[in-house]
Amino acid sequence: MAFQNKPNSGALFTNKDKKEDKHPDYKGNINVEGKELQIAGWKKVSKNGTTFLSLSVSEKKEHTEKPKQDDLPF
Repeated sequence: MAFQNKPNSGALFTNKDKKEDKHPDYKGNINVEGKELQIAGWKKVSKNGTTFLSLSVSEKKEHTEKPKQDDLPF
């Protein structure tokens, strides 16, 4: 069963797929006024040494699998 957000709330989970520094440390979904969006977070440190979480919200992307080389019709 998939995690369901309550209206106007969300959740971030540790990004176990992180392979590069530019990939988020956390990712998840957020419900804003009934619309499901993706949310991502990066752990950062400010110039004065304060640790914070930088966030990004975007439209949900549909996951489509790319065909394997052997599956191409030509």
